Amino acid sequence: MTVSRITAAFDRAKSEARAVLVGYFMAGDPDLETSFTALDAMARNGADILEIGAPFTDPMADGPAIQRAALRSLASGTKLKDVLALAARLRGAHPQVPLILMGYANPVHAMGIAAFTQAAKGAGLDGAIIVDLPPEEDAELRQDLASKDLAMIRLATPTSTAARMAVIANGASGFIYYVSVAGITGAGAALPADIAAGVAMARRASGLPVVVGFGVRTAEQVAGFAAVADGVVVGSALVEAAAKAHSEGRSVADTVGSLTATLATGLQQV
Repeated sequence: MTVSRITAAFDRAKSEARAVLVGYFMAGDPDLETSFTALDAMARNGADILEIGAPFTDPMADGPAIQRAALRSLASGTKLKDVLALAARLRGAHPQVPLILMGYANPVHAMGIAAFTQAAKGAGLDGAIIVDLPPEEDAELRQDLASKDLAMIRLATPTSTAARMAVIANGASGFIYYVSVAGITGAGAALPADIAAGVAMARRASGLPVVVGFGVRTAEQVAGFAAVADGVVVGSALVEAAAKAHSEGRSVADTVGSLTATLATGLQQV
């Protein structure tokens, strides 16, 4: 099960009349063991899909919270191979939870596309979001992922025209990640009414579920976006809560698990 695991997660949520919750956390922040406990707690407390961040020195799409998480991860020595090993460990703990790697093109190309996709398959990943690799440049990676039944998940934004959405949709798989604002992660989120038409356009163009992310921090925001999309992504809020807990000597797993459970209550308000 790979792309089918993603489909099953959305089907399961739909049968429960709710959207999916996608939780993001940076691998290796502040070390691999702590990031495992955080992602594990997310899966145990209502996250339907896990996005595993791969650290990079120039995370251009990320806001300060995730930039700092990437720097902490890199400082602890995290490499892409370590991220994949973390994914394999999570797959063993959560056989049915879709695992998505979210990162940047440079580390993937440094490893080699064939080596990366083979390792991703072996680790039990279900797909990848490569933030700085547009559709015009992702053919080799997309085709290699597809050959292993792994999803190439693409980003759409409020500035995506109908023509651009068709390009984004062509070859995408798994789901479409709709960025709620034209900005960086952790920025203020748009209002659901502002993006409803764009989300619907992405769904029509791709035939895939659409999840909304960037700037979502509360259960109330989750509820609002869940009313117009198939899923909601939360990242910066979880990363910030974990960093604060770690700095104060509190349990990162307990903190992240509790916040995930609170966020998940918004899904029931669809």
